[in-house]
Amino acid sequence: MIAENLHKIEQEIQESCALVSRKPQEITMVAVTKSVDSKTANELVELGVSDLAENRVDKLLEKRQSLPQHQQIKWHLIGNLQRRKVKLIINEIDYFHALDSLRLAQEIQKRAKHQIKCFIEVNVSGEKSKHGIKPDELHSFINELEGLDKIHVIGLMTMAPYEASQQEVQTIFSTLKKLQESVKEQNLQYAPCTELSMGMSQDFKTAIEEGATFVRIGTALFRKG
Repeated sequence: MIAENLHKIEQEIQESCALVSRKPQEITMVAVTKSVDSKTANELVELGVSDLAENRVDKLLEKRQSLPQHQQIKWHLIGNLQRRKVKLIINEIDYFHALDSLRLAQEIQKRAKHQIKCFIEVNVSGEKSKHGIKPDELHSFINELEGLDKIHVIGLMTMAPYEASQQEVQTIFSTLKKLQESVKEQNLQYAPCTELSMGMSQDFKTAIEEGATFVRIGTALFRKG
């Protein structure tokens, strides 16, 4: 079942890329394994998936410990990170998708032993329940990160509301793309900002059409039937 789902998603990624003259190699599919056990996550790894994501520190550490090929896996933390947990997780991950405050960045700087690839989370939709930097505060936030040599801002991340219409989703993703390009144009060494982490099971095709380079897929990989 997982192999079939994976094949279908890979086909959909190819089709979405073809619509906008992009190459499928530009897209990194990150498998969100938060709803499955280590055995199921391992099936994915054996099928060739090398990017795994969790949204909780304890679950990521547990899976990292129990997967035999954990050295080959690139680990993504995609959930909100409390400052008190930074020391537990920051040296166990390759990507952090939810940088949203200077105090969190400073804690990462203090605890990280290597440079961490970070996405700044931007609350494009303006939902009160969502974390993230306001779009109009993005540039000043990035300026504040200068000098934190353990933080490497590779891109921006956002999520569209689950109940959003197709038009709203497109607008949110295209807005993030414009923000990403505006940061990239500054040619900052510590914030090249070439990547876009956006799109989940229900909207990754739209995200790819709007410029996503990382899509985070969970439900569509593990659904039955």
